[in-house]
Order: sequence, then C-alpha cells, then structure tokens
Amino acid sequence: MTERLMLLDSASLYFRAFYGVPDRRRTPQEPPTNAVRGFLDMIATLVTTHAPTHLVACWDNDWRPAFRVAAIPTYKTHRLASGSDAVEDTPEDLVPQVPVIRDALQALGIARVGADGYEADDVIGTLTHLAGGRMPVDVVTGDRDLFQLVDDAAGVRVLYTARGGVRDADVVTQDFLQAKYAVATGAAYADMATLRGDSSDGLPGVQGIGEKTAATLIARYGDLAGVRRALAEGDPQLKGAQRTRLEAASDYLDAAPTVVQVARDAPVGDVDGVLPGAVADPVLMSRLAADFGLAGSFNRVMAAFGIDG
Repeated sequence: MTERLMLLDSASLYFRAFYGVPDRRRTPQEPPTNAVRGFLDMIATLVTTHAPTHLVACWDNDWRPAFRVAAIPTYKTHRLASGSDAVEDTPEDLVPQVPVIRDALQALGIARVGADGYEADDVIGTLTHLAGGRMPVDVVTGDRDLFQLVDDAAGVRVLYTARGGVRDADVVTQDFLQAKYAVATGAAYADMATLRGDSSDGLPGVQGIGEKTAATLIARYGDLAGVRRALAEGDPQLKGAQRTRLEAASDYLDAAPTVVQVARDAPVGDVDGVLPGAVADPVLMSRLAADFGLAGSFNRVMAAFGIDG
C-alpha cells in the first residue's frame, strides 16, 4: 500500500465541528459533545475517503506564540478573551470538550503532536518538511495560511474545509493556487499573503495593496525579496502611490514573514503516526463512550481504520 501522511489542523476542525454539529443534549446538565462527535466523524470520513497510512492530529500548544507577537503585536489580538492577554476567546460549551477530544485520540491510538511555544501550523510545517517527499502529505484545515505548504513536486496538498467541509473539501494544489490566486507556488502564496495582510490574524498588510496587486507584484518579481530589491533599486515600474505605500510599510515587511511563514523546525520529537491497527486503550474508550455517548462515533472511526469492534 502506498504510504500517505495526513496532518489534521485539530483546532480548525473541532471549532468547525462545534459550530456545525447540532447539540443533542436533552438537559443543560448533560456534558456538551457536539465538537467531539463531529471531530471523530470527520476523522472517519477523511480516512475512508483519502486512505492515509499515517495520521497525526496536530495541536496548538501555544495558539499565539511569543515570537509572532514580538514581530507583529496585533497578531490575533482580536481573538483574546476579554481582559486577558493570553487566553483565546473560546465558546463556553467548547472548552470542556477539548480534553475529551484529547482523551478520545489517546484511546484510539491516534498520534497527537504539539510543540511548546508553537502553533499547530508550525507542527504541520515541520512534519511536512520531515516527510521530505518520502510520502505524499495531505494537510486538512480550514485555514488558508497553510496553502504555503502546497508543493506538487513533493506531493503536498491541502484539503481545505472552509467551504465544503471534510466531505467536499477543496483539494488545493499549485493549479488551484494559480487559478484562484494567480500565484504559482505555496511559497508565492505566503509572499502574496504578507503583502495583502490578513484581518483574521491581525496582519495589516501593505495599505492599498490587495490580493490581485500583491499577486501581480510577486509574479513580476519572483518573490517578496524580489519586490523589495526592485523597490530599493528604483525599478521604474514601482512608482507613485504604490512605491510610497511599499516604502511606508518597510518595518512591517521586515517583521511579517516571521509571522506568516510556518516553522519547519518545531521541536516535535520522534513521530510515528502509523494508522492504528487496534484500539490503544479499550478501557478509556469504553469510559468515554459511556460518559459522553460516543459509541457510534468510535465505531465509525474503527471501521474506517479497519479495526474490529
């Protein structure tokens, strides 16, 4: 069987599950489980559809790393809980479900990997780098930031869930990037995104330069460094308001790549990730199934893995 690595942007998926899966509780005293059920059902669907041989649930050990905040202080500030400079604003009924998701992954034997001081994006970037073209990689996320990892030659694509969910995810390859954003590679997408900015992450971008202009500049000069070199050398094609805006954004453009580009060297340790061939902790699974009504979701995941119930 051809090896294939699937990397899950876990928070992206369980947030989507929380908002997309109905809350079936009959009384407020029952624990909420919609995010847990939805997350497990997503795994079952993804494994059935795409047949990975290796699966890793990548985790945000730090959702707002200090090195990114130091570079761009506005990074994700709008997601902070009221009155906090560290805690993410998370729906009240989702908070208690995250530990249950962790336990469910442990019971099933699915590798869960985080790195202190780094986001799940960085774990994904590092594991993709470590795969090094040895096996194809599917990155599952609803976050466009990870489009920067797309690399046809290395077999890296993104299954983008923001529009069609996991059942009808956009398969993001270099052809997709060219057609949708007029950039030729994942690296070019990152450079374009740096110029454009991203309000969802608190990145201002270069004032007056939107997506199309940013893509045109990257196509013309090859990459962000090429744009800045042309600016410094007085390229006559960069003139008027566009030149003024790029010059005014010099400090931002010095700092932003640190924020936009995912790490390739996060300390993830040794990661196996081979798809489980048996339940890792049947006792824990039985307890979770009983306490949270997860038997159906566990059975669907085990069926997708080819594990006898």
